[in-house]
Amino acid sequence: MNMQKLVRVAAAGVVALSASAAFAQEVIVAPMAPPGPRAEVMPPPRAGYAWDPGHWRWAGGRYVWVGGHWQTMRPGYRWVPGHWVAHGPNWRWVPAHWVR
Repeated sequence: MNMQKLVRVAAAGVVALSASAAFAQEVIVAPMAPPGPRAEVMPPPRAGYAWDPGHWRWAGGRYVWVGGHWQTMRPGYRWVPGHWVAHGPNWRWVPAHWVR
């Protein structure tokens, strides 16, 4: 294999690995349902931002509350907050994300 072809193949491999790593997300599964949501005072609206409400995070074998925060808006997209979904006897975390 000549040097130019070897460099192209190596570069393509690096790009493929970086792309797959960028889309890989940790799968979080908890063995029990999360507690009910906490009452959280949402600050007044901010132009150009979407409010991401607080949620329960599974860490160290227990649920821990994470307070809400602002997300910078993406024109043409809608913010979907993260949420827990029953998956058999366990609960799986669906990360927050933007949807067109």
